[in-house]
Amino acid sequence: MKQLTDCSGMPLPVFARGKVTACAPVEGAKPAGSVYLLKVELVETMPLAGQFYLLRSEKSGLLLGRPISVYAAEEKTDGLELSFLILKKGSGTQELCSLEKGDGIELIGPLGNCFPAPKKDDKVCIVGGGIGIAPVAGFATRLPAKSYDFYASFKSGSYGLECIQPAALTITTDDGSVGVHGMITAALTARVLKEKDYTVLYACGPTPMLAYLQKICKEAEIKSFLSMENRMACGVGACLGCTITTTEGNKRCCKDGPVFDGSILQFEPPKFPPLRGEMQAADEPDLSVEVAGVHFANPVIAASGTFGYGSEYASVFDVNTLGGICSKGLTLQPRGGNTGTRLVETPSGLINSIGLENPGIAHFIEHELPAMLALKPVTIANLSGSSLETYVEGAKLLDATDLPMIELNISCPNVKAGGMSFGMDCASAAGVTKAVRAVTKKPLMVKLTPNAPDLIGIAMAVREAGADAISLVNTFQAMSIDLNTGHPVFDNVRAGFSGPAVKPIALRMVYDVVQAMNKLPENERIPVVGLGGISCWQDAVEFLLAGAAAIQVGTATFANPHAMSQIIDGLSAWMKAKGFKTIADFRGHAL
Repeated sequence: MKQLTDCSGMPLPVFARGKVTACAPVEGAKPAGSVYLLKVELVETMPLAGQFYLLRSEKSGLLLGRPISVYAAEEKTDGLELSFLILKKGSGTQELCSLEKGDGIELIGPLGNCFPAPKKDDKVCIVGGGIGIAPVAGFATRLPAKSYDFYASFKSGSYGLECIQPAALTITTDDGSVGVHGMITAALTARVLKEKDYTVLYACGPTPMLAYLQKICKEAEIKSFLSMENRMACGVGACLGCTITTTEGNKRCCKDGPVFDGSILQFEPPKFPPLRGEMQAADEPDLSVEVAGVHFANPVIAASGTFGYGSEYASVFDVNTLGGICSKGLTLQPRGGNTGTRLVETPSGLINSIGLENPGIAHFIEHELPAMLALKPVTIANLSGSSLETYVEGAKLLDATDLPMIELNISCPNVKAGGMSFGMDCASAAGVTKAVRAVTKKPLMVKLTPNAPDLIGIAMAVREAGADAISLVNTFQAMSIDLNTGHPVFDNVRAGFSGPAVKPIALRMVYDVVQAMNKLPENERIPVVGLGGISCWQDAVEFLLAGAAAIQVGTATFANPHAMSQIIDGLSAWMKAKGFKTIADFRGHAL
């Protein structure tokens, strides 16, 4: 087995490829299936107690590896087998927990420092909280049996304690399912530390628990070594993304830690209390919203250009569960769309150059609109044009129908005339909005481009010109180059970029516009419908917290036809868990 160390004997990190030997839920963790034991075989450096690795599946679609502490390490005849306890939480850990025997996995490590060995006469106290059990249990296995006391704290159930041999084991659970009923505070205090004559404490767990342990260790005047965690990218100390605040300045969690002398750590109180509503657990949340006087059963709307006219996906899932459906972009006359390549897939995104292909508004009114109106979701017609006159004439035709709402598209980047050119400056955006407003009494939602140099200014301009609501953002201008020809892939050179990659930028733009809107008197504000990269219920909740009145989902449907249904279900479950009766209870909370 290869052993690379620095001059002090610390193992040096390497990039390695390992093979999964086992991956299964651990017994005792509650809820069942929430924690997995992952075993990986590789030929690399033996880690020290307290070190961790960045783990990433070889078939991963994620950008970064996830930092996971070593639970156990065992030398084999042909290498090393590492064991990791993994809390199944976000997309990265869910991916790791879905690995199967024989799967390849990429590792960077071992990373960070280690727990310092206790002195000969130390009376040792070890504390683990939740998934923080892993590194301290691994550390405990390297100490003589019965030479330490171990405290384990969980929300419910217990796990990861099979390998330890403490003189005394105390377990606490928030729900009382195992051991002492309560948090670690119910079993371990400064008084207990003194009474049991502990001289050193080692711990890993949630930050509030570590802050508490630091406090009682200071009161008891004993040494503490606390294993911290933070979000990180490189793991080797290069990016400075995982710094920890200490009395000695910023320290890198990945390189200077994760184990720190507890006395130098500076724990800051949480900036915000957890989000909570007042609804009783037995109640069901009300997902309905109102946008520009139009009632939606829920805030999830199928975005224009991604859902046809609704019936296309009717055999795939129940489209009647949606709050609304935006039609394909419509123009006064039929359009054949753009020539050449129309789609290019990118990591976490899609570039399209469809070019507003559609049958024309008259055809839509006669053939597609009746079928859309027969569906339960609110029907929204997306109106585009190549000139001011075509926008106006199209609006006149739509105004004569039973259509509930018009979405005025002044943001399409895939047409040479009209479209986005109307949405790039305040005067032209206001001009087309005012002209359309003059010929229709329908609620008018104006769709804005993220490519405009003054998005807030344009939002205010269309509001003053008569818009009843705003939707943003449309796609971002992008391009692709063919490596075989050396020329742009799209005939129009530039095209529209959408998908998960744009979501953080779109979220920021929605936040900015809502924030600006909220500075106006309440009777002068108009609602903002957010879209751009929304692919799961968590994304949708973020946009609502940023102040969006509703959300639209587009590209995600191509990757997962059930995305919108899952967003509705996830939003409802989140509201119920948080105690929110209506979306208004938490909308705009982030502002």
